[in-house]
Amino acid sequence: MLQAIVVNTPDQLAQCLAIRKEVFVVEQGVSPEEEWDLYDASPDSCLHLLLLDEQGAAVGTGRVKPFDDGMAKLQRIAVLAGRRGRGTGAALVRAMEDAARERGYAGAVLDAQCQAEGFYAKLGYEPVSPDIFLDAGIPHVRMSRRWS
Repeated sequence: MLQAIVVNTPDQLAQCLAIRKEVFVVEQGVSPEEEWDLYDASPDSCLHLLLLDEQGAAVGTGRVKPFDDGMAKLQRIAVLAGRRGRGTGAALVRAMEDAARERGYAGAVLDAQCQAEGFYAKLGYEPVSPDIFLDAGIPHVRMSRRWS
């Protein structure tokens, strides 16, 4: 069974950053300068989650931070290639939503890569506007979901 943990040590944060490096920098060609930001400085700079597989190995990560109107922003959602297509991404997003809900957020906003829009739609997210924008050179669409 997959387990999501809230990151609270430098080692756990390093595992998150290693997954993001593999997915965003190596696979997708995002420059490290665009990938890392001030929220990656320490485990308590924002809420980072680490998803562990049945053997305790880190397989996914994401972060949650405040947005507007009582909403959380889900960011840097990444799952290692070998775990995709097996429900890992959905489990990660649900864990991030649970963490946001526990902290009193009314819903979540995320900037989805256009190729992943259908994935997020299946999880209840809807486009906020039809505008597509580039983030790190990759087409994205903003989506949101309010808790029921």
